[in-house]
Amino acid sequence: MTELSATGGRDVHTVRFPAATPPADVDVLVVGAGPVGLAAAVELTSRGVAVAVIDRAPAATLVRAGAMGHTPRVVEHLRRWGLLQRVRDAWTYPPEWHRGTRLVTSLAGHELVPVPAPSFTDRAGTAGHSADEALRRPQTVFQRVFLDHLTERGVSVSGGQELTALREDARGVDARVVDVETGRARTIRAAYVLGTDGGGSTTRRLAGIDRTGEHATEKRLRLIVRTGDVADRIGPAPSATNIVVNARASGFLAAVSAREWRVYAGPYPLEHEPTEGELLDVGRAAFGLDIDLELVSATTFYHATRIAETFRRGRILLAGDAAHVRTPGGNLGEGIGDVVNLGWKLAAVLDGHAPPSLLDSYDQERRPHNWRVAEHALERSRRSQAALAEIRAGGVPDDADLGEEAVRRRAEIGARLRRDRSGSDGVAFDERYDASSVVWYEPGQLDAEQPWRADVYEDDPRPGHRAPDGPVDPSGGTLYDRLGTSFGLLVLTEDRAVERAFAAEAAARGLPFTVVHLTDPAARAVYGTTNVLVRPDQHVVWRGTRLPDAGAAAVLDQVLGQEAGAPAAHPTGPVPTAA
Repeated sequence: MTELSATGGRDVHTVRFPAATPPADVDVLVVGAGPVGLAAAVELTSRGVAVAVIDRAPAATLVRAGAMGHTPRVVEHLRRWGLLQRVRDAWTYPPEWHRGTRLVTSLAGHELVPVPAPSFTDRAGTAGHSADEALRRPQTVFQRVFLDHLTERGVSVSGGQELTALREDARGVDARVVDVETGRARTIRAAYVLGTDGGGSTTRRLAGIDRTGEHATEKRLRLIVRTGDVADRIGPAPSATNIVVNARASGFLAAVSAREWRVYAGPYPLEHEPTEGELLDVGRAAFGLDIDLELVSATTFYHATRIAETFRRGRILLAGDAAHVRTPGGNLGEGIGDVVNLGWKLAAVLDGHAPPSLLDSYDQERRPHNWRVAEHALERSRRSQAALAEIRAGGVPDDADLGEEAVRRRAEIGARLRRDRSGSDGVAFDERYDASSVVWYEPGQLDAEQPWRADVYEDDPRPGHRAPDGPVDPSGGTLYDRLGTSFGLLVLTEDRAVERAFAAEAAARGLPFTVVHLTDPAARAVYGTTNVLVRPDQHVVWRGTRLPDAGAAAVLDQVLGQEAGAPAAHPTGPVPTAA
């Protein structure tokens, strides 16, 4: 259990990993106990896969807080895992501090672009593409919640265990793991190894997978600074999420706890090492106050793109930062998207419902998506830097200056910032897979697709797209709640011929399968046809009014990566190393 601090925030400063001995044999060995690695274990465990997680570090700490903001798409996955309320409950600063993302000259200064504040009387809920709202929690909260969940289910998570070698054969992988404290080595036999061990991934290096993309030409630092009690200066409920624009500081100033804040510093030349005094001056400029600050941590990051040449090599797979590092902003969401895409596929292969070739589609689908998002993030950062340079060249008035000219200049700055502001619905929701071998596209569909856009998203029920979600139960249940973790057929017609054919074929294969009848005319209007097949990661893979000539078997063969007419796959769990 997390403890309440004096200010009401939960204490998740340190998440210690168990000092346990990992098992000798497992279906999937996850290397890296960050939020993506633990999410992978949660996803796989929900599908009955035997998982073990190892990490070289003994613990994770809040001062290297990592991701903070999480899209509604991430929240949808938390909800499906049954962990959303736990994450919500584990706030580290009072939730009333969060009033949207404010653009300001400093925390104590002037608002540059007004942002509507949430209203106490607004109970309309979330409109748009998801039944769930975006969420702000440090990634250590995710790790704490995921770790507790896995412990309750008897899943092995071991800190202080370093991967040093991988040896793959036709039936599995031998992973050599060394206890960091004792130096003792052991071998873990796994059917598959999933590397979620960060940008400097040992798993990726041992698999011989290179990366491509642009290198950075300068660096930035993500600071965590600690304040004293400054409520008398900034109020008892300060804005928790701010983008600062002034002559000394720029970028996020965001609370990670009631006393610790994230501040961005830079850019600096790659070879420059700023002093602690320089960094604390940036922190004070972001607050807009001459206050005592303690520098708790400083982590270097880059505006650059480095993506693995493949996310799969044989029985070794990569996810999260091990697979793709890019300009910050939503990276954890992409990592969770990776493991949700991969989880059901690994389970299907291990259970014998699909051949190992199904795993090729993980790379086919996720790598192009990550390139799209990375290119957008890099271009967005360049636009932001150009706007900042332009604003600073024209001058930013001191916060204490309340004169007419200062007011006019701040209005000019706000107008300039608005020019570059755009939505991010496409980044959050448009995980379209438009080059996949396991999606049954409609004739001419790919030629007619609108280009992917980061700022725009419209519900799209065509194959390869995220299935539009919505309420199906007056008590609050959604379509995703109803589908659960299995393949699902949405039936939007009184004709049940397609339903019976799919249900019979799934039963013959022993494939978990759910049928959902949607009689709401609005749902029928959204989906635009009478039958829609949705796979376990909530993506549409086929839709139509009737089956193809080869029947339901042909559709399931394709979406499971099975060649038409080929015999069923066989379970491919770990085969013990020969004595």
